[in-house]
Amino acid sequence: MIEEIPEALDGERIDRVVSMQLDISRSAVRRLIEQGDVCLDGKVATTRSSRVHTGQMLAINNIELLFDEVALEADASIEVPLLHVDEDVIVVDKPVGLVVHPGAGNNTGTICQGLLATFPEIAEVGEPSRPGIVHRLDKGTSGAFMVARSAEAYESLVDQLRDRSVGRRYLAFGWGDPDTEGGVIDAPIGRAIRDPTRMVVKTDGKPARTHYQVLARWHDPTISLVECRLETGRTHQIRVHMAAIHHPVVGDARYGGGRGDQGLTRPALHASDLSFDHPATGERLSFHSPLPSDLVEFVDGLGAPTSGGLE
Repeated sequence: MIEEIPEALDGERIDRVVSMQLDISRSAVRRLIEQGDVCLDGKVATTRSSRVHTGQMLAINNIELLFDEVALEADASIEVPLLHVDEDVIVVDKPVGLVVHPGAGNNTGTICQGLLATFPEIAEVGEPSRPGIVHRLDKGTSGAFMVARSAEAYESLVDQLRDRSVGRRYLAFGWGDPDTEGGVIDAPIGRAIRDPTRMVVKTDGKPARTHYQVLARWHDPTISLVECRLETGRTHQIRVHMAAIHHPVVGDARYGGGRGDQGLTRPALHASDLSFDHPATGERLSFHSPLPSDLVEFVDGLGAPTSGGLE
C-alpha cells in the first residue's frame, strides 16, 4: 500500500497516520514499524513519533500478515442476520452496534468473523483484512450491505460501485425543517485539518454527491425524515452532508446532532434499500431492510407527523 500524505495530515505522527489509514490500533502499528514495514519517502520509519508532511509518500508492507495474526479467526458465536445468500453474493442485514470488519480497537466480535464461520471461502476474496467486504456501514448504522463470495463477484460489485450503478437508499432523521422538499448535496468531503479522524466539507476533498428527499416532518420536536440516495460513497458522507445543510442526523454527536434526549444511542441512520446487478446472471436484484426496533421506538415516540410519513 502506497499513499501520498494529504494536507490534512501534515505534521501528524506517523503512527497515528498509519492507524487511521488501516483502521488498526496503535499497538498494531508499533509491530509494523518494529518489523520495518513502514516507509516514508523510501526510508524505513524507525520511530513511532516521526512527523509526516504533505506530499511525502507513505508505504506500508505486509499488511495481510498483520491482520492474519491479529484478528481474522472465524467466530460462530457472532450471529449475522442475512437478507440473501447465493453462490456469489451475501446481503447482510446489519444490526446496530456490530463492526463490519476488524480495525482499531475492534479485533474480535465483527461481522467478518461471523461470516467466516459459515462462509469460509470468503477468506480468499478481496482484501485479507476485510474478506469479501465490498462496502461497509459504520458501527452505529444499521441496514443492508453486500459481501462477495468469489473473486469474480468481488470484482463485479466493486466495478458497479465505481460506476455508480449500485442503488443505495438510506433513511435519515435530521434535526430541523428543510426549506425544500429535496435536491442534491454536491459538496466534496475530506479530513479535517485539526482532527483528521473527522470528515468535513472542503474544497480540496473528494467529490461527494447525495440526493435527498423529505418524506415526513415533525414539529415538536422539529425533526424531518429524509431519504438519501448515494451517488458516491465517502466516509460518513450522509452524516457530513446532512450537517452541512444544517440538518444533522439525530443522535449523531460527532457531527452536531447530539442535542436533546431522544432515547437514541446512535445516529438515526438506516441503510434501507440496496440494489445491484447480480455478478453472474446480470439480473437486477433489490433488497429491503426494515427499520430496526430502536428506530421504530424512536418514531413511535415522535407521534404522528405533521406532514408525510413512513412508507
